[in-house]
Amino acid sequence: MAAVPAHQILDYFREGFEHTAWRLETRQGYAADQGTDEYRQFLAGVDPPRDVDGPWFVNAREQTQQGKRIERVRLVDEPATDNQRYLLATTPDNLAAGEDIRYMHRSGAERLGLPDFDFWLFDSRFLARFNWSDATRRMELTTDAEQVLAACQARDAAWHYATRYEEFVAQVRSGV
Repeated sequence: MAAVPAHQILDYFREGFEHTAWRLETRQGYAADQGTDEYRQFLAGVDPPRDVDGPWFVNAREQTQQGKRIERVRLVDEPATDNQRYLLATTPDNLAAGEDIRYMHRSGAERLGLPDFDFWLFDSRFLARFNWSDATRRMELTTDAEQVLAACQARDAAWHYATRYEEFVAQVRSGV
């Protein structure tokens, strides 16, 4: 298993996958969001500005226009944390770039026995598991068949039970 700094994940989106990139997001908050002025303004009640021209969105658009799929399932607590609400507010930018992001309450993920760690799965053959506890914030990369298979099974279960963004955000707003 190789370890690389987490910020290098963008490299895998430029040249690291041929067909699909799938992510499970399990954390209640992400330091990359929380350290921004935009996030602080969001907490003060200001809606995040649209950001469709940032490097992530430009690359995601390029990849999805080539027919590649970028998909995620984000876990949300009940009630949602501030960071989870922020991600819900910024998801339209990801969707506009061609990503498909779905949501699931953490309780549902626990019932399914989904992993409690974040990862990207590329082409059902390559796993990038985030290690957020390490001060260097790194990814552990592997093609180990057992770990990749477990990630594929988690993906299939999560995707089957996750709710599309539009439906989920309507439920959160209505309090259902």
